Amino acid sequence: MSQDFFRTNFPQTGYPTFNTRGGGGPFEEASSSSGGSAQGQSASATPQFDIFEWHPAYQSCQRYFLDHAQHDNGVQAVAALVNICLPFQWTPAPVMNSTGPLPHSSGPAAYNLPWPRSGPVTNSRGQPAPAWVSLVPFIRRLVITGMDREGVMHGFFGDDWRKGVGPVHECERRNYLFAAKSVGWAKVKYQYDMSPHESVPFLKPLQDVQLAEIEGAEKTWSQWLAMEDWMVGPRAPDADDQGQEATRRTS
Repeated sequence: MSQDFFRTNFPQTGYPTFNTRGGGGPFEEASSSSGGSAQGQSASATPQFDIFEWHPAYQSCQRYFLDHAQHDNGVQAVAALVNICLPFQWTPAPVMNSTGPLPHSSGPAAYNLPWPRSGPVTNSRGQPAPAWVSLVPFIRRLVITGMDREGVMHGFFGDDWRKGVGPVHECERRNYLFAAKSVGWAKVKYQYDMSPHESVPFLKPLQDVQLAEIEGAEKTWSQWLAMEDWMVGPRAPDADDQGQEATRRTS
């Protein structure tokens, strides 16, 4: 399937880019190699999203996380505070670095293969395939505990964090807003608990929220309310109607 197909059919993220301000935490602030701050961007400005430009940056964040960050004392301290195991702590198959063996059922953030493989895992060139570890559980835990500040994100995911995990970070911040709006505290915590030994130790309201982020979330929430009422496709209301409906249903 060609790259042009993906660029044509998935042209946008649907989410504007937001920053979180740094300050505090065991990590120093660092600017992203992908560019400057996008803070204050209008909620109506939807940037183009090319998955083939994003994916190498995401892989860079994965390698940094596995090869460097998880072995850093600061990252280990944050992980202990928010009660989440790092890949090298997974049992019985720890992932020590990005070239380590691919885990099968070693942890909640591991990629579990749906079918057994025999022999070493290799790529199309016959080279050993790198370990694949999802970064989403770690981003989610940082968001809900208020630890997703710029310095911490850089400490976990490296210089390319804005380009590599920034889009995921934005979505998870929005998901947290949606979860809080949907159900009560106990159910929100239950949804974010990963296992009995990796339960969420505390929840904090979303930190460093910008007005554009709230307005973008409101617009998307209105679209979800329309979906609940089957107001999609030819029945989809316009943006003004969605905003009025969201106000009515949540007042």
